[in-house]
Amino acid sequence: MTDAAALWKSLETLEFPTLAALFAASGRLDRYATTLDLPGGPIRFDWSKTHLHQAAETILGDLATAQGFAEKRRQLFDGEPVNNTEGRAAEHTAQRGIGAAASVVEAEALHERMKALVDAIHEGLLGDVKSLIHIGIGGSALGPALAIDALTRDGARVAVHVVSNIDGCALEAAFKLCDPATTMIALASKTFTTTETLTNAASALDWLRQGGVDDAYGRVIALTAAPEKAVEWGVDDTRVLPFAQSVGGRYSLWSSIGFPIALAIGFDGFAEFLAGAAAIDLHFLETPIERNIVVRAAFADLIYTQALGCQTRAVFAYDERLSLLPSYLQQLEMESNGKRVTTDGRPLGRPSAPVTWGGVGTDAQHAVFQLLHQGTHLIPVDFIAVKIPGHDLDPVHHQILLSNCFAQGAALMAGKASDDGARAYPGNRPSATMLAEDLNPATLGALIAFHEHRVFVSAALLGINPFDQFGVELGKAIAKQIDTGGGKGFDASTEALLAAAGFGE
Repeated sequence: MTDAAALWKSLETLEFPTLAALFAASGRLDRYATTLDLPGGPIRFDWSKTHLHQAAETILGDLATAQGFAEKRRQLFDGEPVNNTEGRAAEHTAQRGIGAAASVVEAEALHERMKALVDAIHEGLLGDVKSLIHIGIGGSALGPALAIDALTRDGARVAVHVVSNIDGCALEAAFKLCDPATTMIALASKTFTTTETLTNAASALDWLRQGGVDDAYGRVIALTAAPEKAVEWGVDDTRVLPFAQSVGGRYSLWSSIGFPIALAIGFDGFAEFLAGAAAIDLHFLETPIERNIVVRAAFADLIYTQALGCQTRAVFAYDERLSLLPSYLQQLEMESNGKRVTTDGRPLGRPSAPVTWGGVGTDAQHAVFQLLHQGTHLIPVDFIAVKIPGHDLDPVHHQILLSNCFAQGAALMAGKASDDGARAYPGNRPSATMLAEDLNPATLGALIAFHEHRVFVSAALLGINPFDQFGVELGKAIAKQIDTGGGKGFDASTEALLAAAGFGE
């Protein structure tokens, strides 16, 4: 066996004491709960209720060495082609000012271009703009949607409506909230060839024209890594905000894809968002493994997927403003690390990413926590909460919210014995908690960057490429084949469904 294979075997056969036994030893909280002072305020990262322990950390630390983790991390930040299947770097950190010098300079210049357009809109130089319909899909939509929903509950400089679904109901819902006379359209597509985005864009142009807008194209802003295609499509080159090819879709909200965020909260707020992420970048890059909160989280993730047979991880945001965060993290992890081969094309031969899922507390407690507490599956849980509430109602609301969050983690760990099996809780069920002092642009940036790097660490130790996503291409190709009249030669079920839906009539 290779060194890595032997180390994986050691992890798989390692004994993992119960959480109660781990807490019986002294110093656990000091070792596994860390508060970082960050630009948006402190965040406490508590991984003490996981099955991390010194022997497991030693094995995983040795595995990190065997898999060249430190070198892979350096390559990531230095802008080397870590996306080996596409021959590209992955330079989302350069958008935050941490990376190869030339890439940082380029990112700053593109941010200045974006700032100029944002400021022009805010100053009324492009007319009376009250709304923006942001059209994208995947990473081009989910990141902006998360940030805008989280950060504009008290109002926005410009109201932003994010549309991603090709289902016309989504676009019609946005139309109903906007006036064509005061609305601009942002088209977000890295390649500017995305079928769903361009189809929605054509309908948005029709809506503007039907609403009396003579120069519909003059209301369009393109966010893309293919600016020439946007211009060819009809967008004025002064309204094109480019970003680098080395910025992947699900990592792109730090680039010009973040234009709707800046438009909604102001460019100063967007700069704070970048600064919060950059602080995590520096922690991840400079902090030794044994004190690195990102590495610690990834180590725990690997214990559960590789040694304890967990196929899923649940994420619950105990803050309504973060209701889209579980969905965002679902895409981040499952599209990044849902791979079956290593970077050299060999079968991975072990589990890769868990299925990431979740919801919002306290709603989820009354829907899915039954399985977490008493079901037959072992599911690690992440809790994310904020100390300062996002509302001005009676403080009892937030007190109940946080008490429920902390109680769930305590109950999962402790369990409760009973002679009545239906009322018995086995306990020894792991959870981690992230508690932010406040929710602001910098805090949100830090939380997202933390999870980006957490995913990268797992990929580095597994030896997979987290920056490509070929798995989404086959279904898209078949859909295009059907749309162009090639809906034949499929299995009997698919052909029957096509016939039932009226294709080919």
